[in-house]
This record gives sequence, C-alpha cells and structure tokens, in this order.
Amino acid sequence: MANEVVLLDFWPSPFGMRVRIALAEKGVSYEYRDEDLRNKSELLLKMNPVHKKIPVLVHNNKPICESLIIVQYVDEVWADKAPLLPSEPYPRAQARFWADFVEKKVTLFLFLFIFVYFLHEFQCTCLNIYISTTTLY
Repeated sequence: MANEVVLLDFWPSPFGMRVRIALAEKGVSYEYRDEDLRNKSELLLKMNPVHKKIPVLVHNNKPICESLIIVQYVDEVWADKAPLLPSEPYPRAQARFWADFVEKKVTLFLFLFIFVYFLHEFQCTCLNIYISTTTLY
C-alpha cells in the first residue's frame, strides 16, 4: 500500500505549524496544499465536512482532523521513528506543560499577527479599488 500523505494547511496557522513540526521530526514526506480560507477547496470540505477547517492530514485517502489528534496519529503511525514525547513520565509531563504554554500564550500572538496581516491586505484592496474607481485630474 502506498504511503500517501497530504497536509491541507494555511501557512501562518500555529495549528498547522504544530503538524508540520511533528511530520518533520518523524521524517515523513508529504504533499503540502496551502488552503485559501476565504475560498475553501473541495478537498478540504470533503475531508473535514464537520468543521471545514485546517489542518487536515490525509493519509492514504483517510482524513485526520484537529492538530493535536494529528500529532498523536503521526507519532503512532510512524512509531518506528523517534517518539515525539519522552518515555519517562516526568520529562513527558514537562514537555506537555510547555506545549500547553505555547498553546495558551504564544498562539494568541500568532492569531494577532494573522489578524493584522489580513486587515492590512483588506485595507490595501479597498485602497486599490478606491484609486481605480476615482478619476484623477
């Protein structure tokens, strides 16, 4: 059976970044498909019909949704490679603590960055429309 792996994602997504890091750590080759969140692809809508959001890992035509679930799946499917978490309970708990910290603290700043990025893009589009529709004398 072919080991076909496709990641449906959006480049600045911290959730997709989490999956990309897990795939890289495991050395998994995959096809990356950048999604336009304002015009979602048929594949995304088909693979995640419930939430219709990224990231989605498609492994041999079977979708896995939600970044933490995808990371756990990657760790289990490619178990022959180095594990993503330490095997000892205390170091594993520390790793989970820092993952939770990033989830709650750092992700907020990434969302702010994404918001500002799209706000700037929207303002530029509005300005271009205004300029193109006005006659300059």
